[in-house]
Amino acid sequence: MSLALDAAAQDLLFRGAQTANTFTDEPVTDEQIQAVYDLVKYGPTAFNQTPLRITLVRSQEARQRLVQHAMGSNGPKTLSAPLTAILSVDLDFHEKLPTLFPAAPGIKDAFFSEAASREVAGTQNATLQAGYFIVGIRAAGLAAGPMTGYDFSGIDKEFFGDGKQKSFLVINIGKPGADAFHPRSPRLAFDEAVTAV
Repeated sequence: MSLALDAAAQDLLFRGAQTANTFTDEPVTDEQIQAVYDLVKYGPTAFNQTPLRITLVRSQEARQRLVQHAMGSNGPKTLSAPLTAILSVDLDFHEKLPTLFPAAPGIKDAFFSEAASREVAGTQNATLQAGYFIVGIRAAGLAAGPMTGYDFSGIDKEFFGDGKQKSFLVINIGKPGADAFHPRSPRLAFDEAVTAV
């Protein structure tokens, strides 16, 4: 196989990594999360947009505020994880964009002046960044438990009352605990997913 990563790194990031449902009580430090972010911030996005915002939920009070918006078993999972992150889109991300084309200083306004198109672009690129963040968590030797089973409009009101951020994913983070993983579901084979034209 023509991959630059050795087999151990491939297993750590992909083949051996699964969504964790239980965690040990070993803490996840701010330094670990900063190291993850400082690595994955270089993942490619359109126009180098960085609309993803990460809110670390550490205190018990904040966890209780979060889990009131959880569906099913996601609440107990979140309460037992050493760290939980709310991933959201900063709807004003364009204000922090670097100058994209120095020869055309109005390009930022042309692309991002309308709120609706800005939200679409922000959501697409924040979703890309979320994938990088999950892989970065795995690269740190931690497990990720990403969840969409939350009332995100409720989370937005609870945590982002100014309306400038829209949440879309909650991730539990830590070392996997007992019976952390369900049996792996099958994936499509290469010839089922890839075509050449």
